[in-house]
Amino acid sequence: MKGTVHEVTPEVDANALLPGAQFIDAFRVEIGAAAVDARQACVRMVLHGPRWVDGLVHLRNILVTPFGLKTSGEGAPAPHGLIGLFPVVSETPERLVAGFNDSHLDFRLVVDVTGDAASRRVTSTTLVRTHNLLGRTYLALITPFHKLVVRGMMGRIVEPAR
Repeated sequence: MKGTVHEVTPEVDANALLPGAQFIDAFRVEIGAAAVDARQACVRMVLHGPRWVDGLVHLRNILVTPFGLKTSGEGAPAPHGLIGLFPVVSETPERLVAGFNDSHLDFRLVVDVTGDAASRRVTSTTLVRTHNLLGRTYLALITPFHKLVVRGMMGRIVEPAR
């Protein structure tokens, strides 16, 4: 059904994207005939998501600063630019890979656009590889919110750009 976000089995090559990833999940939304490429879908998710997600990100940045974790806008320059706080690692019209490596964990967001012109769908896959107790603890704490956040963000893909 168009506009409904569903959790799906991940269909990416995790070893190629983030070898050793311990966490991986994927969500999909049908977008109908909307002419959206992977960058546009990611921008709508990340930059035009629900305001409550922005509030959670702001709270997260405040809470992780004492631990030396990366916050919005930190890190090395991204060869393909940034979308929100996510450096774009690679990009084609059909797939955008964003993410970063940090001391506690490495993270990738993969946005795939598939289907023909009349029936497109966008899949967002998250991969995480933790490095230490802080990374495992952080992942355990955010996982319950992660599913809600991704669903909320993906719901914005079918809406017209603002």
